[in-house]
Amino acid sequence: MIHHVSIPARDPQHVAEVLAELMGGKSYPFVPLPGAFMAASGDRHGSMIEVYPERAGLTFPEDDGPAKHVENQAAPRFWPFHLLLSVPLAQDAIERIGAREGWRTKLFGRGRPGQKPFFHVVEFWVENQLMVEIVSPAMAKEYEEFLTIERFDAMSEGVRPRPADAAMGGIGA
Repeated sequence: MIHHVSIPARDPQHVAEVLAELMGGKSYPFVPLPGAFMAASGDRHGSMIEVYPERAGLTFPEDDGPAKHVENQAAPRFWPFHLLLSVPLAQDAIERIGAREGWRTKLFGRGRPGQKPFFHVVEFWVENQLMVEIVSPAMAKEYEEFLTIERFDAMSEGVRPRPADAAMGGIGA
């Protein structure tokens, strides 16, 4: 189980407020990093999304101490990161919030091209820059019923791993 994750944003306070709204929780300042906020769900797992200023980074210090925040020279335009977030809202409510923010918000099926989707997600593009897959309770059920170790084992049988540069059309080469 993932209890919390951190993401970058141009406007961390606003993004945390929107994510908290989706989760049915609240937004708070994230004290360890000035300018950062967190969206707390209030669920029994302590689920939370920390929203950092887009140039913030994490590193480990040379003195072998705990992780510390640093500022990067620049932020990339897009991030090679996403998460799937279950929320207590229906698909239409998720889409209304995305439309209100002017953020690309669209339903998609996930699975093998040309075949029936394994499950569905709403691609919710925070600040039109970072994708958060949002699922309603019905979509979360579909996801949980599909993603089991037994199903992964069956799908992976006979599949040979490919190098990252081949799988991503040359990225990383």
